Amino acid sequence: MNTSALIMLLAAEGVVVGFTLYFFWKVLKTPPKPEPDSYSENDDEPR
Repeated sequence: MNTSALIMLLAAEGVVVGFTLYFFWKVLKTPPKPEPDSYSENDDEPR
């Protein structure tokens, strides 16, 4: 394998790893959405 092919391979793998780490970090740091309270809509109805 010549030098330019090795540089191209490492650059492509670096970009893929970079995007993977970026989006993985983004998923870990995104706050969870609040869950809807299924009982809050039924507060006015008698049991």
